[in-house]
Amino acid sequence: ALFIFRRDPEDAVVIGFCCLFSNTLMLGIPITERAFGADALEANFAIIAIHAPICYSIGIAMMEAVRARGSGFNPFKIALQIGRQMARNPLVIALFLGFVVNLGDIPVPGPLMDAVDMMVAASVPAALFAVGGVLVQYKIEGDWRVVLVICCITLLVHPTLVWIFGRFAQLGTGQFRSAMITAAVAPGINTYVFANIYDRAKRVAASSVLMTTSLSLFTVWFWLSILP
Repeated sequence: ALFIFRRDPEDAVVIGFCCLFSNTLMLGIPITERAFGADALEANFAIIAIHAPICYSIGIAMMEAVRARGSGFNPFKIALQIGRQMARNPLVIALFLGFVVNLGDIPVPGPLMDAVDMMVAASVPAALFAVGGVLVQYKIEGDWRVVLVICCITLLVHPTLVWIFGRFAQLGTGQFRSAMITAAVAPGINTYVFANIYDRAKRVAASSVLMTTSLSLFTVWFWLSILP
């Protein structure tokens, strides 16, 4: 993004974040469950538990470091910013509450769980509808090459690397499947949220979410067809 497409450093961080983040929750879990059953989700949940905190930490740290160029690098300020953004992120909040409920052995009432299930069923189409609404503000003109590169990296390069590393690490079949599907799905709406937080490359982020999600219907089918 920085050297080939001549984007400024802050835009480059957002573009990198689009290539970093996978939609583990709204695409990874449903696809894995549909393909291999509910018993195959253990590794997915293990990935989700650390995915968002690590990816957001990397993205925020990079953005704050880039924004601080020339004015001195302040690790304390960056750590404070990471903590602030984590505390406001709905996915991180949900993960924390999930840990509390599970480790505290807190029972969830049936009616409340039914309401959660209804929201889960509506989350993917609602999120995509929201991104589509956001895209009204932007035109992909001038950014189509960047978006195309994001599509190639997230849908082809990323799962290829996980295939290589997963084989090298001798992952079990279930772990390998979950890792591959997580790597193969499109970036989540969090990429646009990240872009919106810093008001940088929002058109690229929104367009890449829409295009990669649409194209992943075909690429994920390919990866599923060759998985053990």
